[in-house]
Amino acid sequence: MTTDPAQPLKDFRPRHEFFVGLDSDGCAFDTMGIKQRECFCPWLIALFGLQPVAQAVRECKEFADLFSKTRGANRHKTTKRIIAELLPSHPMVRERRFDVPDFPHYFRWVDDPNSLLSDAGLQQAIDRTDAPEAKRELELALAWSRRVNWAIGETVKGMPPFPIVYENLERITAQADLVVVSSTPLEALEREWTEHDIAKYAQVIAGQELGNKADHLRYATAGKYEQEHVLMIGDAPGDLAAAKANSALFYPIVPGKEVESWTRFRDDAFDRFLNQTYAGDYETTRIAEFDACLPEQPPWER
Repeated sequence: MTTDPAQPLKDFRPRHEFFVGLDSDGCAFDTMGIKQRECFCPWLIALFGLQPVAQAVRECKEFADLFSKTRGANRHKTTKRIIAELLPSHPMVRERRFDVPDFPHYFRWVDDPNSLLSDAGLQQAIDRTDAPEAKRELELALAWSRRVNWAIGETVKGMPPFPIVYENLERITAQADLVVVSSTPLEALEREWTEHDIAKYAQVIAGQELGNKADHLRYATAGKYEQEHVLMIGDAPGDLAAAKANSALFYPIVPGKEVESWTRFRDDAFDRFLNQTYAGDYETTRIAEFDACLPEQPPWER
């Protein structure tokens, strides 16, 4: 019998009238920068044959994963964006006439709405194909993803949550159910939340193996809470999209203003959520501030 990896979310039952979904990287933890710069990027350059334009790759990686509207997206989606869209237009790539490699089979897997964008999903795709080139590309992507996971385990240590997060978790869990909603692999999430003694606040920790963030919210909340009793806290447009796909409210942790955002949540936003005055103008203002800080086009195209 095959076990449904999302079963913990589907089996989840409310303890309170209110629900909060919380992203992890860049939202609860200040780990986005170190993971992208020190773990994802070096191995992207090494394994995908991008050494001649390494500086351009670093600039594309930072833009795609930290400072644009694809911040926080699934690693495979942003890898495709970097290689297929951003790198070809980068001035260094053009000046050096570097032929950016193409990975059509891997990219087709990334774009397939039925793909589970995780290591397990890649392995399933590898096992299903007999085409040598497709297998080679998918195995390369899996080797890269696993190397990134290894690098994160070796590198990202001793990095506590943002200031005031502990205090906010205490307040949230006294009056609402809390589930971690993340596209990070489950192993890393459980390790980081346990290391800093905050796993005890989460009723479920959901990583990429349990589906995407919209899936997480749907499985955990559909038919279990009133509509305005569900709030997603996140630092990326994907978190906002997941909330809106489930008709949930959204509170942004604004990149570069994380402590300010968490302070506002403690002093104002959470109370508004509980007394049901969060929706409307207040939420719209918060989302507009968040949207303005993340451009769509890279600086070399603006």
